[in-house]
Amino acid sequence: MLDGLMLMWFIQTALALAFVIIDIKRTPESPVMKWAFVILVAFTGPLGAFFYVLGCREPLPGTHAQYVSAKWRQVLGSTMHCAAGDGVGIIAGAVIASFLLLPHLGDIALEYALGFAFGWAFFQSFAMRDMAGGSYLRSLKMTFLPEFLSMNILMSGMTLVLAWLQPRLPGGDDPGHPGFWFAMSMSLTAGFVCAYPMNWWLVSRGLKHGMFTIRAHAESKKEAAPMDEMSMPPSEHGEDHGMAEMASGEMAADDHAQHQGHAMAPKASRNELMRMTLISVACFAVAVVLATLLRP
Repeated sequence: MLDGLMLMWFIQTALALAFVIIDIKRTPESPVMKWAFVILVAFTGPLGAFFYVLGCREPLPGTHAQYVSAKWRQVLGSTMHCAAGDGVGIIAGAVIASFLLLPHLGDIALEYALGFAFGWAFFQSFAMRDMAGGSYLRSLKMTFLPEFLSMNILMSGMTLVLAWLQPRLPGGDDPGHPGFWFAMSMSLTAGFVCAYPMNWWLVSRGLKHGMFTIRAHAESKKEAAPMDEMSMPPSEHGEDHGMAEMASGEMAADDHAQHQGHAMAPKASRNELMRMTLISVACFAVAVVLATLLRP
């Protein structure tokens, strides 16, 4: 029965992945977020496809900016970006640890190190460096703490689920067996759910971004013009078109408000940051202890 369940899951994952790869081409989202959705669906199957349709897929032409502006969708995008970037490193660490026959704590340490390194250095800092004025070093500094907080909670959920599930699945510790990949899928899904509240706080405080809306220049001007006329005074209307011209005719934001929303402006106090850091570290420490006790 368990083998049949896993087979069904992998079939659904393949179908969901094919759908997202084909459909996301027409979604006016940034390339890095598109890749993040594809990666997430590869690991979370139909659940990831459901998140894509519910949170990012444009329901009607010209409505994407308004559709993704809802806060819960912005947080969904932030969490998805975290789970995709960190998840690649975490799962790579699990595979390497399996081949190296590392002990349980060594496995967790390697997964954390690779997950954080890939999620922070590439998926956050390099891919999103334009939000830091194009400076990679500035982007590294700006994204370190948000990535650290989100990673700790994501890893907490994954560690607990893996510790409980892997020993109960045939081949759960063997990357050459379907049980291993099923366990990884379930654990990353659990980590995603756990990390959502932390990402809500991070997005609320301007420490992480959510969804974007990026279109071809001509489409953006056509869509933005009537919105500008309704919502912006004449003096600002010209500024908005000037910003669109800065995209060198390749890409532009849907409207002025959405563009401004992508510029991260941290609003958290030092005490808040310290408190959330302690909470995230404590959650991860508790998860590691419980996971150690759960392992046979």
